[in-house]
Amino acid sequence: MNKTELITAIAEASGLTKKDAERALNATVDQITKALAAGDRVQLTGLGIFETKTRAARTGRNPLNGKTINIPAATVPNFKASKTLKDAVNK
Repeated sequence: MNKTELITAIAEASGLTKKDAERALNATVDQITKALAAGDRVQLTGLGIFETKTRAARTGRNPLNGKTINIPAATVPNFKASKTLKDAVNK
């Protein structure tokens, strides 16, 4: 399912217009993004937890030429699915 299909499904399930469903989805994604950028954790009951994790600096290898490169530390987004979501997927 892509974003357009998700917007259509939200509109049908909620009775909203597609424009309103798109605005709601965009606002949700924007707020989750802003919260993660601020270092906050977002917990949606029944879906899961969005949070950030720190990835340590490490040494890697360029696959094209085999040269060693240094990969800097980074903060990356992480999602952990809730038990409810896992159970629904594994029916």
